[in-house]
Amino acid sequence: MADARKEANKTTYFAKLNNYPTSPRKMRLLADMIRLKPVEDALNMLRFHTQHSSTPLSKLIVSAVKNYEAKTGLKAEDSALFIKEIKVDGAQMLKRFRPAPQGRAYRIRKRSNHVTVILDTLKEETK
Repeated sequence: MADARKEANKTTYFAKLNNYPTSPRKMRLLADMIRLKPVEDALNMLRFHTQHSSTPLSKLIVSAVKNYEAKTGLKAEDSALFIKEIKVDGAQMLKRFRPAPQGRAYRIRKRSNHVTVILDTLKEETK
């Protein structure tokens, strides 16, 4: 089973970002914006976006493109790459307490997330 997974990973072009310290909800807003878009369009959209999570997400996409180039030996500009799948999952949560009135304490949850980007090429149909 592990060998089959390794063989499948040889033809899958992906990159992962683990434990990035922003909430998954904020990262999903960006992920939904670029899902199923061509890589060039997604990078342009992220370059001019105002959220601070756009920078590491664009670096992650560039890393996935480099993984594609390393696995296939082809240039990314020559192939029509698009973002096939992007997943944002919750990661570890730092739990802190903030003082509150009348001797109480409010819980603060500092969230983080895992992001996985999977690229694919547009297959040209022959007629």
